[in-house]
Amino acid sequence: MSAELHERVAALDWECIHMALDQRGFAITGPLLTAAECGALAGCYDDEALFRSRVVMGRHGFGRGEYKYFDYPLPEVIATLREGFYPRLVHVANHWNELMGVPARYPKDLPSMLARCHAAGQIRPTPLLLKYEAGDYNCLHQDLYGEHVFPLQVALLLSRPGHDFAGGEFVLVEQRPRMQSRPQVVPLAQGEGVIFAVHHRPVQGTRGSYRVNLRHGVSELTWGRRFTTGVIFHDAA
Repeated sequence: MSAELHERVAALDWECIHMALDQRGFAITGPLLTAAECGALAGCYDDEALFRSRVVMGRHGFGRGEYKYFDYPLPEVIATLREGFYPRLVHVANHWNELMGVPARYPKDLPSMLARCHAAGQIRPTPLLLKYEAGDYNCLHQDLYGEHVFPLQVALLLSRPGHDFAGGEFVLVEQRPRMQSRPQVVPLAQGEGVIFAVHHRPVQGTRGSYRVNLRHGVSELTWGRRFTTGVIFHDAA
């Protein structure tokens, strides 16, 4: 499965993905995971041996619902997605920082990025599995976790909209300087992913590029159950 999934990631329309990221700060992958892979990932939620921690959102003011962080070693599909996406996103990350005047540059491969995190004490894996039920939602937030932050991440929908759940839309909100915030609802089908800015991204203005802030969340589910997996490329302190 690992080799086949690597091939699927490689076969995505990366030219269009890179263009969308530069223009909007997010891009939809199109179909990536099969229904069987989605079901298998969602079905492992109750296998405590796979996870390092569980977060109940309501206890922390994060919203309603819960999620679990995978432990190392990551499940094969999660590790493969992490390894497959990173080298195709790193030049976008470095270009964005150049445009925004941010000095940090990211290494060309994921092991080097993780080594940088671990040297700084960020040693806990960040890929996660989220579960929402009717009435649940996720407040707008950013997945930062420490000093070293890779500026892009991926969320993949594992459930079927209109069949397994309703509501629960993925939402991005962009905050531009001296302007009101702009929301964007991102529709996904089962097995599709959205690649998006973790924290901020550059926008071209009349006097050059400027930095805008992005946060993401999930609207309230009206019925059913929704599973999502998040692929984050930096580890947590």
